[in-house]
Amino acid sequence: MRKLGIVALGAAAALTLAGCGTGGGGESADGGQITVWVVGTDTPDDARTYLKDTFEAENEGWTLTVEEKTWADVSDTYAAALQSNDSPDVVEVGNTQTASFADQGLFLPITDLRDDLGGDDFLPGLEESATYDGELYAVPYYAGGRIVFYSQQVLGDTPLPTTLDEYVAAGTALKTDTRSGIWAPGRDWYNALPYVWAHGGFIAEQDGDEWTAGFSSDGGIKGLTQLQEVYLNASIAAKDGDETDPQVPFCAGETAFLSAPAWVQWSITAPADAEAPGCPDTFGSDLGAFPLPGLEAGETAPIFAGGSNMAVATKSANPEQAKAALAIITSSEYQEIMAENGLTPGIISAAAALPDTEIAKAQATALENSKVTPTTPKWAEVEAAQIIQEALVKIAQGGDVATIATELDAQIEEILNG
Repeated sequence: MRKLGIVALGAAAALTLAGCGTGGGGESADGGQITVWVVGTDTPDDARTYLKDTFEAENEGWTLTVEEKTWADVSDTYAAALQSNDSPDVVEVGNTQTASFADQGLFLPITDLRDDLGGDDFLPGLEESATYDGELYAVPYYAGGRIVFYSQQVLGDTPLPTTLDEYVAAGTALKTDTRSGIWAPGRDWYNALPYVWAHGGFIAEQDGDEWTAGFSSDGGIKGLTQLQEVYLNASIAAKDGDETDPQVPFCAGETAFLSAPAWVQWSITAPADAEAPGCPDTFGSDLGAFPLPGLEAGETAPIFAGGSNMAVATKSANPEQAKAALAIITSSEYQEIMAENGLTPGIISAAAALPDTEIAKAQATALENSKVTPTTPKWAEVEAAQIIQEALVKIAQGGDVATIATELDAQIEEILNG
């Protein structure tokens, strides 16, 4: 397993990343201070302590401070802070937000450090989200992905599917007037993407300065057609519904297969007297999960990778020390701490440290084959317009897939190329 950290990088890499004696921004060569921003409470205390202690041990005279921000801060105040003369040095940012900050020139490119920081051991979906205009601007931090939950009480003798076709067929067979074989509300676009990707379709690809949308590609049409089968034949979820509170139909016994973020397990197993009660003594008692299968047995379908990246601020007064901290964050030791606390690490090899549970392992496996939305700052406009959700509702209602997909592609291209 890769052991990164400054001490273990080797002489050449250490010269690139080490911070000792190279203080910037007026800091003394004998030391100084850097600041790392994390978002929310997901980063465990023992990871924060490891980062601080290791950095300070490897960089004599330097101190590292971890500050906790909120996701509202990322949206509302990050840009101003990163442009100020008092910028933090290393920051956590959502994977779908990374391209926007890179486009504004707020993150240092770190392409030359890719191999030293993890390289081919990066989760592919997160690395893709951290790459903009051919340059790597951040490293994968931790990820979240969708897996398929089930209860054997509901499945009965139905075997777990090994291909996407088997999954749809099983969901169709398990559907009743009061139960979805596959819970698929029409506006849940994150769960729609794997069908498109599995069949070789795509959201949008860039060629030069032009973006071409791919829902109407051959693979896109195949994927959306199969998804329409789910909407019409395997689901009783609202055709215009969204993915909010997916544990509710599951706990009510109204779904057999529930594709949802791995954290939904905690909603299902929440005690009955919780603010949002689950069903720990019924369907939560034998809760299982598996990665959404791909077209061939033994494969997984590509899923959307949610999660966070870590970047060095362009205006960091001490960029070399910031890069040294980044090396610790991507080290196997640090990433294993993240994994031990139930977070799917941004470094694939560290996933071995995840809790030995079916759900944790299913998420890690699913995320090894993951993708993200197009890495362009204009993608935020596509999401805000909700055009994908509207198109999926039309497909769920039985509309012509090719016509709807072609119209959707035109709308996406108008935004991305505008």
